[in-house]
Amino acid sequence: IGSGHFPVHDTAVPRGKLRGCYVVVAVESYLKTAGTCVYRRILALIAFICIETIMECSPCEGLYFFEFVSCSAFVVTGVLLILFSLNLHMRIPQINWNLTDLVNTGLSTFFFFIASIVLAALNHKTGAEIAAVIFGFLATAAYAVNTFLAVQKWRVSLRQQSANDYIRARTESRDVDSRPEIQRLDT
Repeated sequence: IGSGHFPVHDTAVPRGKLRGCYVVVAVESYLKTAGTCVYRRILALIAFICIETIMECSPCEGLYFFEFVSCSAFVVTGVLLILFSLNLHMRIPQINWNLTDLVNTGLSTFFFFIASIVLAALNHKTGAEIAAVIFGFLATAAYAVNTFLAVQKWRVSLRQQSANDYIRARTESRDVDSRPEIQRLDT
């Protein structure tokens, strides 16, 4: 599973188990998930910290945009990390979580790339600005790798869903063929 994006862990606790057992399973799931995507959050956080240490700017728009992108990526990825690691996403099956992960990583890649380019073009060559640009491009690379992996996982889930729909349709057609009242109408 260590593919870099949010894995789906089956951590269902059998009935009759104590609530404390669920906590142990959730912590285990969190540690597995955290190991696969925590580096994105760390890079986004470091980029955000670097940009926050800048005291003066004269056009500030690039700095503000980079600040917004790095903070947003950190927060959204953190929320998704918590949802996936505690299996809270299983309670909302109506949402395509593979697609949600793909959109998050894709948008984060795009906006980190744009924000890093803008900051690189408009910075004043201070240490904090250079560090923010470097970590911005590192975060872009990390999110890009995860976007690629999320696309692969999303394609696999589409194929599995298509196969399941085909099997379901074949099963339903067999059920119709075995009903005598429907056969009588055909003759």
